[in-house]
This record gives sequence, structure tokens and C-alpha cells, in this order.
Amino acid sequence: MADNQQRHRRLRLLTKQLNKKRKQQAKQIDILCNDFVTAQKDFIKKLNVITFTASFYESIIGITDLNNLLYTAVRLIKEKIDDASVTFFLRQGENFELHIFESAKPITLEKQHLENCFTPELMDNICESNKVCSLQDMFAMGLPATGGVALTKVSAVTVPLTGPGSSPGFVLVYRSSQNKLTADDLKNISALTSGLSKAISAAADQQLLHPAD
Repeated sequence: MADNQQRHRRLRLLTKQLNKKRKQQAKQIDILCNDFVTAQKDFIKKLNVITFTASFYESIIGITDLNNLLYTAVRLIKEKIDDASVTFFLRQGENFELHIFESAKPITLEKQHLENCFTPELMDNICESNKVCSLQDMFAMGLPATGGVALTKVSAVTVPLTGPGSSPGFVLVYRSSQNKLTADDLKNISALTSGLSKAISAAADQQLLHPAD
């Protein structure tokens, strides 16, 4: 009788230990599966950025006219980022030239909203910072808190156009805060700027050598 009770106790102990090990193994498997899924998602996101960047560069190859280049860039960015407004701010000496498109031709600044709030000082501060700026960064750099647009209803970033020397400008991307710009949106834009900056500089040089009649 005592032997049977002892055997039962040992059996219960072994069963308990076995169940504990099974739970630990199941937990480890869950962690490995989650890590694998996360890594796979990250890989797909990186692949999407690479694919978009390659397609973008393929589309602008051979465009030497600055206006056509910027229009193409704006169109492709808008196709990737739904409902976004895109404006290029390019240095012209001590000033900036804004390039805004709704079609193949630039439109007047009066038709825009957030761009109207950009003062020369703010544009210079953003360009000099040479970094991605959030709306809060823009406020710190001089963006007026009041103006012709309800800034609390806007999700916006500026991304520098990087170059070997000083930054030639930046691109402003914004849309409704109800559809906020995402980290993936920012990665897609940032991935373009190095090659796009070189293309803009080359087109600008070409424009200086062969000004329109």
C-alpha cells in the first residue's frame, strides 16, 4: 500500500514536471514564431521601399528639365502616399523657390494652404537643420501657430534634399491628421532624397546653361 502511494506521488511529480516543460517549450515556440513573423514583416517593408525607390529612379532617368523632373517626382510620391500634398522648396541664392503641382504645370501659391505659413526664416531654419522635421519641429523653428490653415488638423513632415555640400532644399509632405503620415511613408520619401537631389542639381545646372527663351 505504501509502495503504491509512493509510486503515485512520483507519477504525479513526473507529470507535473512534464507539463511544466511542455508549457515552457510552447512559450519558446510562440516567441520564435513571433520573432519570425516580425522579421518577415520587416523584410517585406524593406523590400517595398527598395521596389518603390527603384521604380521611382527608373521613372526619372533621362529627365533633364527641372519642371518635368519635379512634376514627375510629385506625381510618383502622391501615387505612393494617398491624399498627400507635396511641395519642393529649392534654394535660389539667399531665397527659396517653391514648386507646387496639381497637374503638369506649377500652380499659384494662393491655392495652397500649409505652404502659405512658411516664412523665409522658417524655410532657412528647416534647410539648415538638414534633418527630417515634424510639425512640432517646425513650430520650434518659427512656424506660426495661427494662420490660414488649421494646423491641428494636419499631419506634416519636411525631408531634406541631401547633397555633397549644403542642402539644396527640402520637400514638404502633408495630409489630414485623420490619415496621419506613417513611419513607412517617411521611409519611402527619405529613400528617394539622395538620388533625387543629384537629379535636381543636374537639372538646375542644365537650366542655367540653357535658359528658356
